[in-house]
Amino acid sequence: MECFWTGLHSVISRNDKSLSCHTSVWMFPIYGMAACLNPICKKLKGKSALIRGGVYTICIFLAELVTGKLLKKHGACPWDYSKAKLNYKGIIRFDYAPAWFLVGLFYEKLLSR
Repeated sequence: MECFWTGLHSVISRNDKSLSCHTSVWMFPIYGMAACLNPICKKLKGKSALIRGGVYTICIFLAELVTGKLLKKHGACPWDYSKAKLNYKGIIRFDYAPAWFLVGLFYEKLLSR
């Protein structure tokens, strides 16, 4: 998913039709933490997609904040959103909320298999 996202960004920002992507090995365990959503998914079963997606968005933002702060402390954070308008300490971009909402619902589908 990270490669798809950064590849899509390369088309939008640099008109790079090869969809080249750039990521970090740190992103593997960070995205892997999505498995931790499974107990939350079970508790939210039967709730509306708006509530479930909202909860997942908050969880993803919290994971991004915690891992971003930890990695920044050690000079290893692979992302920096400082130049984005809606950022928090360069670690979170609040304009990504709709994307995280959809990603959370996507993870829910994967985890419920």
